[in-house]
Amino acid sequence: MREHLTEKADVFGFGVVALEILSGRPNTDNSLDTKKKYLLEWAWTLHEGDRSLDLVDPTLIAFDESEATRVIGVALLCTQASPMVRPPMSRVVAMLAGDIEVRAVTTKPSYLTDWDFKDITSCLLNEDTHVSIASDSSSQHSILQHDSPTDPCTNVDPTPSPLNLTEPMLSDIFGEGR
Repeated sequence: MREHLTEKADVFGFGVVALEILSGRPNTDNSLDTKKKYLLEWAWTLHEGDRSLDLVDPTLIAFDESEATRVIGVALLCTQASPMVRPPMSRVVAMLAGDIEVRAVTTKPSYLTDWDFKDITSCLLNEDTHVSIASDSSSQHSILQHDSPTDPCTNVDPTPSPLNLTEPMLSDIFGEGR
């Protein structure tokens, strides 16, 4: 199994799966509180607050805290935004086996700091909110405007994405039927 892990695994994906197993939940769960909705974001919040073990599945009766801490540390290293910062899978295996120490995770991945995770679909679909569409002549498109200045949906651009997400994106590369 060691050879398969070092040759055929995606390090980022491994980190996500490790967190999913340890927490007993999927990577994204829309039924959870906003702070816990995205597993990676929640894991980093807990890590920064020195509460990483709060990530562990609450249904577990007993677990080795040092092992759980080791898995969380490895998973956080594996899910760094830059592939250059992620450890190679051989190092991941060695860290999990306890052959080498898990280095400290000090950098929050850029995908958590650069991107705003506000889900605007609720802004576009919420019928209970009074929404007016105002035309912005300088930019030639409409802006959604809400009644409340503190509303997170204020000034959301409803312009459709240029990507057609209903079409398979890899079909252009691989062709049909492959």
